[in-house]
Amino acid sequence: QKVKDSMRVLLPVLLNKSHESYDKIRAILLYIFSTNGTTQENLDKLIQNVQIESDSDMIRNWKYLDVPVISSSAAQQHKHPRRDRSSEETFQLSRWTPVIKDVMEDAIENKLPSKDWPYCSQCPPTWNGSGAV
Repeated sequence: QKVKDSMRVLLPVLLNKSHESYDKIRAILLYIFSTNGTTQENLDKLIQNVQIESDSDMIRNWKYLDVPVISSSAAQQHKHPRRDRSSEETFQLSRWTPVIKDVMEDAIENKLPSKDWPYCSQCPPTWNGSGAV
């Protein structure tokens, strides 16, 4: 079952005195992974309430592995918009379409935003007008 309010499930675990600090760090990391990051304010409150200030680097250092520990609205803006593929015919085992397919189709149609793709968006049109194949 999908957890509806993960913070409500997480707090009793974090406030339980019988759990070790490493188990609490694991619980906080699971929360961060499941929510795709948290705010700086929320993370600071969790660390202070659980009293793991000395071990907080274990949580914060995940950013060096490209895990979004601190979510921001700027990180959400850089996501490539997905195309509606509900009408496309798919195979039984391949219902999911990777983002790279959308990016490549936009590159072929020369529709990549110049802000995110500065080297690809200024490409000259093909010489014969046929486009990429």
